[in-house]
Amino acid sequence: MADTSPATFEPWASWFRVKSDARLERLASGCRWTEGPVYVPAWRQLIWSDIPNDRMLRWDEPTGTVGVFRAPSGYANGHTLDRQGRLVSCEHGRRRVTRTEPDGSITVLADRFDGKRLNSPNDVVVGSDGSVWFTDPAYGIDSDYEGHRADSEIGACHVYRIDPGSGTVHVVGDDFDRPNGLAFSPDERRLYVTDSGRDHIRAFDVTIDGGLSGGDVLAGSGGGVDGVRVDRLGRLWAATRDGVRCIDADGTALGTLRVPEPVANLTFGGPKGNRLFVCATTSVYSILTDVNGA
Repeated sequence: MADTSPATFEPWASWFRVKSDARLERLASGCRWTEGPVYVPAWRQLIWSDIPNDRMLRWDEPTGTVGVFRAPSGYANGHTLDRQGRLVSCEHGRRRVTRTEPDGSITVLADRFDGKRLNSPNDVVVGSDGSVWFTDPAYGIDSDYEGHRADSEIGACHVYRIDPGSGTVHVVGDDFDRPNGLAFSPDERRLYVTDSGRDHIRAFDVTIDGGLSGGDVLAGSGGGVDGVRVDRLGRLWAATRDGVRCIDADGTALGTLRVPEPVANLTFGGPKGNRLFVCATTSVYSILTDVNGA
């Protein structure tokens, strides 16, 4: 049975989508650095990365059991599902973005830009048109802890889009320090991208040709912002060292869900999409909310 404890949160406004009697559950522990959670409805399982241990783990919702999904994993980090339910993953070690096919085979979606190897793809989202958007900081090549130490061939850290028709990789954001988490607004007209190097979240308009415009800072973190997700009401849920920050679409801070360990990433899941799964350092936690993920 999962460990449970009362949820503690600090609301800064009257709106906060966690009930006062909600329980924070620890579903798994014993990892080194948990990241990249994705909920797979067809399996009723949560999959996440334990990057330094070069493995992906899974938690089975009906039984509560935890097991290894893939090891070695290529020092995988972020994951998402495409519109066909296939797993799309960012791999630090092999410096690529991949898709796991229904038969278990691996398709490489991107490993180079302009003939140069990517740094270490970090997090990924898929648009309704099949386009794949991912961030490419250098965390996986900075040392051998989360990948393989190497020099950057590109020389910068960008945000990229893979065209759904041609498979061509395009730079859509080139003015970042360490681009990290990213998430679409519910209508996909905006893309939110965290910059961990500058500790803030930026909001971009998605253009009709698949590019980005704008990019104003929506909110600062003050706590090492990492992954980000959006709920159906358009609010942002951001991972920080001191917990999960909840931020309105206009940048207003709404509250912080305190978690016992620094938080790296998060996702919504469960049969109703209202269970928030949180990857925090050595453990994975969950809590029921009264809002659904986008």
